Amino acid sequence: MEAWIVILIIVAVLVLFMIFLMVVTRYKKCPPDKIMVIYGKVGADKEGNARSAKCIHGGAAFIWPLVQAFTYLDLTPLSISVDLKSALSRQNIRIDVPSIFTVGISTEPTVMENAAERLRNLKMQEIQELAKDIIFGQLRLVIATMNIEEINTDRDKFLEAISRNVEGELKKIGLRLINVNVTDISDESGYIIALGKEAAAKAINDAKISVAEANKIGSIGEANAKMEERVRVAEAESEAIKGENKAKAEIARTQAELREKEAEALKLAVTAEKVQAAKALEESYQAEKAAELSRAEREKATQEADVIVKTEIEKRQMEIEADAEAEQIRRKARGEADAIYAKMEAEARGLKEKLSKQAQGFDALVRSAGGEAEDAVRMMIADKIEQLIAEQVEAIKNVKIDKVTVWDGGEGKDGKTATAGFLSGLLKSLPPLEEMYNMAGLSLPKIVAPQKAEDGGTESEKENSAPKKE
Repeated sequence: MEAWIVILIIVAVLVLFMIFLMVVTRYKKCPPDKIMVIYGKVGADKEGNARSAKCIHGGAAFIWPLVQAFTYLDLTPLSISVDLKSALSRQNIRIDVPSIFTVGISTEPTVMENAAERLRNLKMQEIQELAKDIIFGQLRLVIATMNIEEINTDRDKFLEAISRNVEGELKKIGLRLINVNVTDISDESGYIIALGKEAAAKAINDAKISVAEANKIGSIGEANAKMEERVRVAEAESEAIKGENKAKAEIARTQAELREKEAEALKLAVTAEKVQAAKALEESYQAEKAAELSRAEREKATQEADVIVKTEIEKRQMEIEADAEAEQIRRKARGEADAIYAKMEAEARGLKEKLSKQAQGFDALVRSAGGEAEDAVRMMIADKIEQLIAEQVEAIKNVKIDKVTVWDGGEGKDGKTATAGFLSGLLKSLPPLEEMYNMAGLSLPKIVAPQKAEDGGTESEKENSAPKKE
């Protein structure tokens, strides 16, 4: 399941990365010197008709894959040299009008769409030739509607007519007219030259008349100017003397008033300066007093904060350490108690199980002995007889006797030698088997231990003590 989740996460990351790459690669920015033409499925216009292309000048746009594509139209101006010859004017005089037209692709919305539809696949040279043909036709048309005098003298009107006609036709293919420069106008009959000569002669005559009139006016004016100059100079000198005297008196009065005002101002300034100095000194003392009080309060608060915070920290630290130590003791005691409880519980369960099994064994032993407890005990002792005998043997098993010296008096009591008596006594130092049975409240079978007679002797002793018949 985890592997499938990892695979799904990887696939989702790859899909998101591919979408990001598609957005990055399909988001196109339009340079300022170009027009970006988006064609394909670009929507509809206001009237609901499908648009052939969408033009963007500046900014950027997202190009949808598969359904859209884009290209650029260059806004670089084109300089077209139009050497028009033998153009017929309204006076039926043929003239030559060499001119230079500067055109370029328009950035107006409607005109840009015309350029996208008609100039998208054309090279710059082809666009230049197309514009040149349109300019030739419109230039001939404008010349045919004007006189040579209008063309030659009123150049602004001529250029305005050219711009109006040519630009209207260029907009139909997506271009706009940037500039028109008519270099020179000439004709084969010399009409324009004659007009020029006539205008030059008229201008020269007018200039001569103007010079003579100007000389006459200049002489009269010069004499009047000299007379006026003398009168005005005398009046000016008189007025100057009066003004000078009046100005001196005014200067003296003004200087006196100035000195008086300066003295008064100096007095006020000194007084104000001293008052301000006293106020400043007083305010300084008040500020120093307030600063000292604030400093004292701050130092007091700092010392109290240091002592209180330090005491609180130590107190909190001691509380935390005491809590930690108490918690450690509690946990240790709890762990020891749990261990003791678990140990005692395990021992109790083991003892209970052992006693239960022993009780079951005793119950089965008693049932097998016919319900007699004494018979069951005898069976248990008989079952352990080998171990009892082995314990008796173990008592003298490790006794090492390197050398035994026996002093025999030669009596030979009971037919035993001294060595035999020593060994017999050594064996008698062990508890007799019959006595052990008797201590347990049992008695050996007759086949193992013959019963003693009432007189205190065993049956075998009685047989040995009875007189033998010969």
